[in-house]
Amino acid sequence: MRANDFAGWEGLSNEVLTGMKEWRLQHPKATLREIEAALDERLARLRARMLQDMALASAAAEWVGAKAEERPVCPKCGARLVSRGRGKRSLQTHGGKEIELERGYGVCPACGRGFFPPR
Repeated sequence: MRANDFAGWEGLSNEVLTGMKEWRLQHPKATLREIEAALDERLARLRARMLQDMALASAAAEWVGAKAEERPVCPKCGARLVSRGRGKRSLQTHGGKEIELERGYGVCPACGRGFFPPR
């Protein structure tokens, strides 16, 4: 993890806190359900940023250039993947936010299947 990742998290955390304070002042008669929805929306942004940063910093994400025995295997046939470089992949979090990960892209030399392995 990079030190500036935590700084970004702190900034978003502060936005959640101040945003909720401001929202509550603007919605003094809000129901519990409305308060929860407003809080969930703000926390989802923080959660997505943390998830993206931690996934990008994962040592397991770096398999491109690894020795053959360390490369991921094809889930269909079990052959070791061949690297086809890096690519970007967009995913949606449980909170409905989109994150973008840059990952190694692999192709199975046996069956031709290509994908972004989780490792």
